[in-house]
Amino acid sequence: MLNIVLVEPEIPNNTGNIGRLCVGTGCRLHLIHPFGFKITDANLKRAGMDYWVHLDWHQYDSVDAWVNVIPDKSRVFLFSARTDKSYYAQEFRDGDWLVFGKESVGLSTDVLALFENHLTIPISPLARSFNLANAVAFAVGEARRQIGL
Repeated sequence: MLNIVLVEPEIPNNTGNIGRLCVGTGCRLHLIHPFGFKITDANLKRAGMDYWVHLDWHQYDSVDAWVNVIPDKSRVFLFSARTDKSYYAQEFRDGDWLVFGKESVGLSTDVLALFENHLTIPISPLARSFNLANAVAFAVGEARRQIGL
């Protein structure tokens, strides 16, 4: 099972879509506060549809609280535009942690400093970024392809 981590997500529709993706792919979702919405937000429920009840998910009050539950910190991969190592170059394993930052600014420098594995999703120079839910889908798809799931 892959672990998908959203650090301070801001847009309920994205989180709902990612929750639905996690149900469909057998991933566990980890959400780190503060959120830019309430977990009961109608948009989160609409995007997650009726899948949310099947979602294996956890929430944490802080990054520190989340870091304390990680058994092998070498298997944490931070997705960021501030690196040039493509996620295609990484060999993923079952149980890995794929970490994404908030929609407006990505992961903070403090969070990036906690782990060595920084990856990026290659993108055309014509675009600034991918939608968060799309970025998570790219990463989950590649990791699952490699693992053979």
